[in-house]
Amino acid sequence: MASIIRWEQGRADLDALISAGRVEQVTASHDHALNTVKQARLDLSSARLIVDTNPVGAFALTYDAARKALTAILANQGLRPKGSEGGHAVLLDVVLAQLDPPLGRALREFDWMRRLRNDSAYPSPERKVASAPDVQDALPAADQIIEIAATVIEQMPVY
Repeated sequence: MASIIRWEQGRADLDALISAGRVEQVTASHDHALNTVKQARLDLSSARLIVDTNPVGAFALTYDAARKALTAILANQGLRPKGSEGGHAVLLDVVLAQLDPPLGRALREFDWMRRLRNDSAYPSPERKVASAPDVQDALPAADQIIEIAATVIEQMPVY
């Protein structure tokens, strides 16, 4: 198979995110991306161990696993979200621009997890925090996001 020289899908959207200062270009690292996927898998394994005794903590680990997987995709390309408001949300914007279609449905699961993780991390009486059923819904979604990351970092070139 011929190697891809430039990933075109979503390039205009990503260029706009870079111009807007929401994403920055950094040194690409395939090894770092692989290690980040490995850490995501470990987080998911740990979440499964505590889901019944600490569902909020298990949800945070599950969310972190999905976030790390998306971060790995960017790290492999030499991209990183800027450390500003919405830094985690821009991860989804970047991967959707480049991978939807065909992978949007699976990747969009990250959005509800991000919102529930925020509500759980900064609780208030008006918002629900993560429960064991939420973790059970998030585990397969995060697992799928991790597998997508593991697959695409072997295919996507440096941005």
